[in-house]
Amino acid sequence: MPIRVIAGTAKGRKLKMVPGSSTRPVMDRVKEALFNILGQGVVDSTFLDLFAGTGSVGIEALSRGAALARFVENHPLAVRTIHENLAHTRLANRAQVLRANVFVYLRTPRPDPFEYIYVAPPQYLGLWKETLLLLDENPEHVQEDGIVIVQIDPRERQEVSLQHLQPYDARIYGKTMLWFFERVSTG
Repeated sequence: MPIRVIAGTAKGRKLKMVPGSSTRPVMDRVKEALFNILGQGVVDSTFLDLFAGTGSVGIEALSRGAALARFVENHPLAVRTIHENLAHTRLANRAQVLRANVFVYLRTPRPDPFEYIYVAPPQYLGLWKETLLLLDENPEHVQEDGIVIVQIDPRERQEVSLQHLQPYDARIYGKTMLWFFERVSTG
C-alpha cells in the first residue's frame, strides 16, 4: 500500500516505505482525518513525530505549513527512509531527524517544547502508555495547551492516570484509534 502526502506544498508525492516489517505507516484516510481535526493550527507550529517510521505524519505537517518537525526514530533503515522522504518532498530545510531511543529522548533535560506531539509506536507492546507516562512526567516537552496524539489499535486502550495531560477526544477509524490529550495549565 503506497503512502503519499495528502495536502500542502508536497501534495501527491509518494513516500518510500521502510524496508521490512518493522514499521506500520498510518493509512491515508486516518492521516487526512487527523489533519482535518488539527486544522489551521498546524500552520507555523512545531511538530514532534515520535517512533517516526517513514516520517509520513511529520512530513504531512511540514507540507501543511508547520514551521518545524522533529523526527525521533531509533531504527537505522527508518532514519534513512525519513531522510529520503524529506529530500523527495523538498521539506528537509524545516526538519530535524534524530536517531535516538524515544524513551531516552523524553528524559532529556530542558527539552524544546512542541505544540503537537504524535506518538505511534509498534503496536501491542504497551509502548504508547510508557511514552504517554513519560510525557506526563516531563511535561516541558509539550507547550502550554499543546496536544499529544496517540495512535493505537482501539483494543490497546486502557485508562491512564495522568497529572499534566488530559484526554479530550478519541476517534476510531477501523483498526486505528487517534487519542488526543492536552497539556493542562497548572497555574
